[in-house]
Amino acid sequence: MTMLSRRGSARRGARLAAVAAAAGLLLAACGGSSDSEGGDSGASDSADGFGKLTVQLSWIKNAEFAGEFFADSKGYYKDAGFSSVNLLTGPVAQEEIVATGKADFGLSNAVSTAAAIANSDFPLKIVGTTYQKNPFSILSLSDKGDIKTPQDLIGKKIGVQDPNLSLFKALLAANDIDEDQVEIVPNGFDVAPLEDGQIDGLVAYITNESLLVKGHGFDTVDLPFADNGLPFVAESVMTTDDTIKNEPEKVKAFLEAEIKGWKDACSDLEGGAALAVDTYGKDIDPPLELDKEIAQAKAQCEDLVVSDETAANGLFTISDDAIAANIASLKTAGIDISAEDLFDMGPLTELLKEKPELTE
Repeated sequence: MTMLSRRGSARRGARLAAVAAAAGLLLAACGGSSDSEGGDSGASDSADGFGKLTVQLSWIKNAEFAGEFFADSKGYYKDAGFSSVNLLTGPVAQEEIVATGKADFGLSNAVSTAAAIANSDFPLKIVGTTYQKNPFSILSLSDKGDIKTPQDLIGKKIGVQDPNLSLFKALLAANDIDEDQVEIVPNGFDVAPLEDGQIDGLVAYITNESLLVKGHGFDTVDLPFADNGLPFVAESVMTTDDTIKNEPEKVKAFLEAEIKGWKDACSDLEGGAALAVDTYGKDIDPPLELDKEIAQAKAQCEDLVVSDETAANGLFTISDDAIAANIASLKTAGIDISAEDLFDMGPLTELLKEKPELTE
């Protein structure tokens, strides 16, 4: 998310409210706040530890954060030098929380972080990314909206969450579609209006709502943003310019723990899903469903986290070509920002040179 309803269903009574994003363009990405509920491997703190770690997630504690759950429960954060870990849930305006020092790191996406920098002068940078491409889509039912191409959006009713309105308009602009050619219907964090036929399409995640609706017995169609003009990264790690400048070892330590956690998450899909259902997300109401969480873990690892580039360069890396594509996407969204103002891959590059085994 930064972003969406990623598990709500009125059929199960789940209605989640979005928190307004800062600067109007910030996108709530898929995590309010609560202490980490995970286990502790008993690993001792580093002698020169970094103290308490606070991470702002972009959504509720589901399998989307399996890597963070492994990093916490297996003690990777503590091994890296953090004395304790607090994983904050949302959805919230992650950029504002990190920029104001309420969290050390946050998970968001290139569009919302770039908007915060360009429009609100937030001193932030993306230093790595979990998802190599974003999982946003327009979700529709094959026997109703059947939205397979951008042109299929014309004349349709599309449910859009307030935090995602700017992003949806960017999708239209990227495909030369006027806003008045589509009926935008304000929609909360809920898939029921789509299933009930009140709308033709819904801004969604291919790794979440699509799985939910399909699991309810519907034949679904996805129109991925990433394949239709907006190939920006998501679940990206951001922190402040001050942290990068004055605490580079802290940034590297966090990225190391994240990489280890996500290696485990993509090697043990069922284990990551179980951590979400039984431990970190155990208090979510209505409860998470294990089968759906396993499906989400599989989809995100196979389609978003792991790629040819990460196989060659390591998890969390962003290639020069990918950065260029992100900057082009942002211009389409009306955000004029340079790569240097949005990305700083220096700490991750240094880390992987120092510990090449992390790329294996």
